[in-house]
Amino acid sequence: MQPATAALVGVAGGAGTTRLCVETAAVLAREGASVGVFDAAFATQGLAQYVDGRIDADATRLLTGDAALADARHDLAPDAPGDVAAYPAFAPFARIADAKAPEAAERLGDRLDGLAATHDYVLVDAPPVAANQAVAAVTAADRVAAVLPPGDRGVDSLQRARGRLADVGSSFDLAVANRTTEPAPDADCAVPEHDATGVPERVVALDGAGPFTASVAGVAESLFDATVDVDAGDDSVFDAAKQKLS
Repeated sequence: MQPATAALVGVAGGAGTTRLCVETAAVLAREGASVGVFDAAFATQGLAQYVDGRIDADATRLLTGDAALADARHDLAPDAPGDVAAYPAFAPFARIADAKAPEAAERLGDRLDGLAATHDYVLVDAPPVAANQAVAAVTAADRVAAVLPPGDRGVDSLQRARGRLADVGSSFDLAVANRTTEPAPDADCAVPEHDATGVPERVVALDGAGPFTASVAGVAESLFDATVDVDAGDDSVFDAAKQKLS
C-alpha cells in the first residue's frame, strides 16, 4: 500500500524540520494533492508562524480531546492546484504539558488516521525523539524521515536519534541532510538552503524551480512513492533514496 503519512523528525534543534515539512507539502500540492501538516513540535510551535490570523483550536487541543480536526485547520495555499492544511501548535505551557502526557500522545495515532482520511498525504513536524508525542509520531506514521542540520552536529545527532528509535521499536526510512548541498556520510539526500531563509513570504515550492524545489520534490517522491513534476537535474541521489524505500 502506498504510504500516506510521514513523520519528519528533527534530530537536533534548529534542523529546519518545520520549513521542510511545509515545502514538501507545497510541492505535492502543486501536483493537485491535498496535504495536511500536523505540528507535534509543541515547544517551538514553528508551524504557527506560517498561519495568518487567529489560532484558537490547535494541535494540542486535538490531542487533549477538546477540538475537532476541522476547527484546527488553517489553509496555507488557497491558490494551489491542491491544498496545504496546517494544524499548528499554539498553546500556553500548561496545555503543552497536558498534550505531552501519555494519554494525550496516544491519541496522535487516531488523529493521523483522521487526517489521512481527509488528505491524500499527511506530514508530521516532529521534535527530537525525547517526548511522548514524538514517540507516538514515529510509531504511528507510515514513513519516518530524519532531518539533519549541516555538519558534524547533524551526523552525531543522527546516531543518537537512531538509538532512541531502536529503543521504541522504530527506525528511520530516510535521512535528509538539510540546508546543505552535500549529503552527510549517513544521509540519503540533501536539500540546499534557499536564498529566502526563515519563514518565506510565500512558500517557495508552490511554484518555484531550481535546485531547492527539485530537492524538496525528491524528498516528497521518496517518502510517498509519488511522482512530482519538477526538473531534478542529477537525480541519482534521489533514485538511491527511493530504492532504499522500495
